[in-house]
Amino acid sequence: MLQPLLIEIGVEELPGVPLLKELSEIEKKWVAVLEKNGLLGEFEFYYTPRRLVLWHREFLTHQEDRVEEFYGAPVEMALKDGVPTPAALGFAKKCGVEFSELGRGEKGGKEVLYFSRTVQGKASSELLGEMIDQWIKRLNFGKSMRWGSNSESFIRPIRWVNVMLGEKVVDIELFGVASNAHTYVHRISHFEAKTVDSIHHYFDLLKEGSVTLFPQERREHILATFAKLEKEQGITIEIDEDLLDEVVAITEHPTPLIGSFDESFLELPPEVIITSMKEHQRYFPVFKNGKLINAFCVVSNALCEDFGKVIEGNERVLRPRLSDALFFYRNDLKKGLVTTGLEKIVFMNGLGTLAEKIEREKMVAGVLYDLVGTSMNIDKTALMRAMDLAKADLMSEMVYEFTELQGLMGYYYALALGESNEVAIAIKEQYLPNGEESALPSTPLSAIVAMSLKLDTLIGMFSIGEIPTGSRDPFALRRAVNGLIKIAVEHQIPLNFSTLIDRIAHHYPTGKEYKKNIETFIIERLGGAYVGVNPSIIQSVVAKDITVQLDVLELDRKIRAVNTIASSDSFANAFSTFKRVSNILKDEAMDKAFTVNESLLQEEAERELYRLASSALSSSYDSLEERLDALFALKTPLDSFFDNVMVNADDIQVRANRKALVGMIYQEIYSIADIKNITL
Repeated sequence: MLQPLLIEIGVEELPGVPLLKELSEIEKKWVAVLEKNGLLGEFEFYYTPRRLVLWHREFLTHQEDRVEEFYGAPVEMALKDGVPTPAALGFAKKCGVEFSELGRGEKGGKEVLYFSRTVQGKASSELLGEMIDQWIKRLNFGKSMRWGSNSESFIRPIRWVNVMLGEKVVDIELFGVASNAHTYVHRISHFEAKTVDSIHHYFDLLKEGSVTLFPQERREHILATFAKLEKEQGITIEIDEDLLDEVVAITEHPTPLIGSFDESFLELPPEVIITSMKEHQRYFPVFKNGKLINAFCVVSNALCEDFGKVIEGNERVLRPRLSDALFFYRNDLKKGLVTTGLEKIVFMNGLGTLAEKIEREKMVAGVLYDLVGTSMNIDKTALMRAMDLAKADLMSEMVYEFTELQGLMGYYYALALGESNEVAIAIKEQYLPNGEESALPSTPLSAIVAMSLKLDTLIGMFSIGEIPTGSRDPFALRRAVNGLIKIAVEHQIPLNFSTLIDRIAHHYPTGKEYKKNIETFIIERLGGAYVGVNPSIIQSVVAKDITVQLDVLELDRKIRAVNTIASSDSFANAFSTFKRVSNILKDEAMDKAFTVNESLLQEEAERELYRLASSALSSSYDSLEERLDALFALKTPLDSFFDNVMVNADDIQVRANRKALVGMIYQEIYSIADIKNITL
């Protein structure tokens, strides 16, 4: 039988961010509980800052009966001279019956002791208390708290529990709170508990009490009101999706409102104002004609006819935040961009202070400049100036208050203090890319600055044995490698990790052989820089018997070329032929010369193959893709060769010559990729 089931766990105000972090797991954990108890069915999960709600339109009122089966020892071992052995008696005891009640079954082709019994399903109402308890205690919101006499903790105190199966309240207790047929609506609408007459009545009560239970409905209402305000006032409200999710999570009756702040605060860089509003007040910034204006949008949870006091209160709270930021900004400008003090801040034990890190980064930048500075028209004086000032904003009051603005504040201070635009941009972009979809440094100078920072951190950490393991990567070395590859490719910087490490390793702690570890780490991270590319294609380029030089641009050309060819319709057809070639050559070293003796070519098919292969190998091509196309076009003569020629001829010289013929073809492909590693 099926009946509707409502589970409402009432809590004190839930913090939005911890709830959102666990959100994707909440339903999964309830599904796991349902499966364990044989009561799996469709349901929906809703939340507001004061409640977690599970809603089953149809829920099994009883578990289904199930059959338990037990298999014991083989009969020949269970009986000795017709008498049950201790193992047999132990099996009977486990099944809860006498030995004589055991049957016989088959398992693994042998006759074994067997017992089965039917277990009657329990009423869901008997199970729900334990099920809800398991679910709630599996939820992980990070920090939790205890209250009252409870020895166990939860993210916030639980204040009421309402569990209704059909029209009846299910008797359960959670954290000392017994279930009851009541709920709470919006505090301003009605402070005391409201009696719930039925599940249908529950939903009506919340609606009448100004609680929008469904998160998606709250979200749509906020966005619709944003659009209305934008149209009415000729403004644009910048929608930060993470902030929107949080606002949806912390409101039961959202009402977007427009407030303002003193225009004098626009002296601050826009990012400072926006960060202050978002991080501290959860306000959305407002723009007009693409420019930040002295206004903000707050999503209120209040109920009232006149929101004037609500707006005024939010304006009053924001004012001291912006006043502090303006004070920091002006103080920092007076002090200027200086690195004094960084010599007292330890970057990492074994790698010295931040001041010492700056000197190493300058050294790396100098090496990179020697490689590409002239060809990329980089001003060395500007490069070294950017390196000197890159970390200066770490000593500013603004970055101390808003750490996420490091680099960006250096940019604004550099411009205000008369530094060149090129130097300021390099300071701003030094941490790019800082995410999967992040922009890359926009200028060659910025690219060298960003690469220097990442290379120093990467080599430095490996030199002291701080190597990422599993998911642990506190210094974001995986992201650093991805960034280095992307920057090098974007700006066509001929970065060869192998030779670069050799050139600068003496500036780092010695005594540990870490170069090979870095190279292996970089190879493993190549997939992160080529999202969407079949990982086996990347492996075909780098996982070869001969040493792979980690020349980023060369690897990029090969990976992109092989990916293009492997994505073509004809590749799958040609792949089997060349896989056969690679199998024939599996015992051959691919770094040796394959020389064909034309006088030993006996069959027409092998002579034709040699002629076509020689032509393909001696031709010049505009790209690796064209070169691979020409080589894979040898599929037809290769198939003819295999059909008409015995490769493993009795004559040793003929056999070696035929292997050399296919070897000279595959060696050309192998110089780009070992395609047998590709998984289609």
